[in-house]
Amino acid sequence: MMMKVIKTKLQGCLVLEPTLFNDDRGYFFESYNTNRFNDIVDQEVNFVQDNQSFSTRGVIRALHYQKGNNAQAKLIRVLNGVILDVAVDLRPHSKTYGEYFSVELSSENKKQLFVPRGFAHGFSVLSDTAEVLYKCDNYYNKESEGGIIYNDVTLNIDWKVSPEEIKVSEKDLILPTLKEILV
Repeated sequence: MMMKVIKTKLQGCLVLEPTLFNDDRGYFFESYNTNRFNDIVDQEVNFVQDNQSFSTRGVIRALHYQKGNNAQAKLIRVLNGVILDVAVDLRPHSKTYGEYFSVELSSENKKQLFVPRGFAHGFSVLSDTAEVLYKCDNYYNKESEGGIIYNDVTLNIDWKVSPEEIKVSEKDLILPTLKEILV
């Protein structure tokens, strides 16, 4: 897993750029290798679940997290299309508590985002369609799910989607604000 590792302003949240091997047939890259990945993130992460979604332009899937012992670390990549991927630091003792980081992930740039436990995560679709694959190190647990409304004024995230294009699930439209969950 030869990768360029880019540290973000959020400790533990990393952008990974794989080394591509191109020739006249196309390309090859190693997207994941447990041993090398654990060396990169400097901890043991055991991914147990893969999730895949398909979405159309303007969809915002955000900002979700799992609480307590069901918290999840995630490794996100795009199989087709372009997304703006967003991580919000919800770790109470972190220097960047309540701050977010965003990065464009695409099938073209092949970048991946590692989001450690203790973060909310979401993305917006910037292309006509997008297929997103992400690994989780803990199983989904309905009773532990939480979220933050995508248009939270404190976070003020620019999802890079025009207001008339935004599509959000009914469930996500009733999520609390960051200030409400920090109480």
